[in-house]
Amino acid sequence: MWIRLLLFTAALAVSFASLARGTYQQPEDFLQDTFAGKVPQPQVVWLRGELKTEVEKLLGHRYPSLRVRYWAQGNRSAWILEEVGKDLPITTGIVVDNGRIERIKVLTFRESRGWEIRYPFFTDQFKDAALSGDYQLDHRIDNISGATLSVRALIKQARLALLLHQHIGNNSVPP
Repeated sequence: MWIRLLLFTAALAVSFASLARGTYQQPEDFLQDTFAGKVPQPQVVWLRGELKTEVEKLLGHRYPSLRVRYWAQGNRSAWILEEVGKDLPITTGIVVDNGRIERIKVLTFRESRGWEIRYPFFTDQFKDAALSGDYQLDHRIDNISGATLSVRALIKQARLALLLHQHIGNNSVPP
């Protein structure tokens, strides 16, 4: 009897973990929602010189690319970023408006643990967050037990989007 219960519980845990992985929204759909169907042309920020150093300091490692793509209208920008949680990348869409996070959404989650970060009870904590002088968020983000590495990955992505938004500046973003 106990063995059956143990096997059932293990099977249930494995099935929940596999259900947690997946694509929750395609990047194209995230951009359509963000810009009400009128998605601007993508632009790029090149990670060179001081900006490259700042990004490495913020992330604690080299960024895997020399450039980052973004979409912007006025003082509002959208970023689709990836950061490794424990072993695999988490793809997130982040909207920054006037230097503050408007919205953050987990688009694709590949890990077996930490999937709770995709729910609004967690992502809503980022709303209206800005970057402080030491590359930290000016809002406290509560951790989720068992999802610490996924939480850290989202915090890094939020900080990166805010830093890059500052870098592109209001003057270089077309209306």
